[in-house]
Amino acid sequence: QMHLVESGGDLVQPGGSLRLSCQPSGFSLAYYAIGWFRQAPGKEREGVSCISASSDGHTYYGNSVKGRFTISRDNANNMVYLQMNNLQPEDTGVYYCGARLGTFRLCASSRFGSWGQGTQVTVSS
Repeated sequence: QMHLVESGGDLVQPGGSLRLSCQPSGFSLAYYAIGWFRQAPGKEREGVSCISASSDGHTYYGNSVKGRFTISRDNANNMVYLQMNNLQPEDTGVYYCGARLGTFRLCASSRFGSWGQGTQVTVSS
């Protein structure tokens, strides 16, 4: 069964950085758009950043993370990363990656699947 495995979450101070990793189990990421989503306690899962399959290269960033987060893919190693810089307390949440074939129009969790267990990011002094 296809699913994804997220890793890299941690407790960091405001202004710090983390790199999250998304690794597939049972399939190749090369043909899939990958999205990073986060969910804070009591809130809905929101789209943070998405990237289309490599033939397209289209990316999306949520307004709150533009200029601070960078999504990238390494098809040779079958990984997708989310580099997060200048982290702020409002970035706290469980981060999930999801997959969908090809490209995407909307970076929304309802459009993606194959979810993993998520990785916790906590930004606090």
